[in-house]
Amino acid sequence: MTDAAPSKLQGNTIAKRGFGHVETWVFDLDNTLYPAECDLFAQIDHRMGSFIAETLGLSLDDAHALRKQYYFEHGTTLAGLIRLHGVKPHDFLDYVHDIDLAVVDPSPELGAAIEALPGRKLVFTNGCRKHAERVTTKLGVRDLFEDIFDIHALEYVNPKPSREAFERFVATHGVESSRAAIFDDLPHNLETAHAIGMTTIWIDCRAMGRPEHVAHEDWAELPEHIHHRTEALTPFVAAIGASLAEHAAGRKDPAGETPGGERNTQ
Repeated sequence: MTDAAPSKLQGNTIAKRGFGHVETWVFDLDNTLYPAECDLFAQIDHRMGSFIAETLGLSLDDAHALRKQYYFEHGTTLAGLIRLHGVKPHDFLDYVHDIDLAVVDPSPELGAAIEALPGRKLVFTNGCRKHAERVTTKLGVRDLFEDIFDIHALEYVNPKPSREAFERFVATHGVESSRAAIFDDLPHNLETAHAIGMTTIWIDCRAMGRPEHVAHEDWAELPEHIHHRTEALTPFVAAIGASLAEHAAGRKDPAGETPGGERNTQ
């Protein structure tokens, strides 16, 4: 952890837990694999509101209020719509993810960083596979991932951060949670990941001002369930890969703290 308030930190905060033990690298999709500055959720939020308004006969303002309520009460807006209104998940997901990806740029740097990580790579998202495939293809990283575990695999109503979601994920893909690291922009998802033994990396998106991110702006220090924090995925992942490569080549003690040796703020 760090003694400084996270909101004042710059760059990466690296706690004393390395990556030498990691065999499986797990990435959330939205606001994690692509920068939060792309703000795809502005499009997704708009389409969710429109879907709810049309389906339930509400005003757009009331639909957006209900969307937020269901997100916080059920984990995803969709889970609430299924439980309380019998909405067909494919109808909802196909509609809300029909968005323009022009704001997402290909990232060969991210691809190189992910490719350099030794071991398996998986995407674990509360979104749908089609959306994840479109985004990862646009980024140029789709072929680097063994598989995508999505909301369809979770049967829609038990998404992250539920323990059931994580247990289903690790069972489906044969992941040993104590030898896995997960990257996610939502700290409550990382709380469950930590509880089952994963190494956690928080992609800190608070600067974007979205409610699910600014809820943590008053933290005086990082909680125990967050082992690492960064505001920029690509350089962080690149630093992990470089450090592990040096360990493999015998130029660093494999037991050393990774990356950078010790707790570090860059």
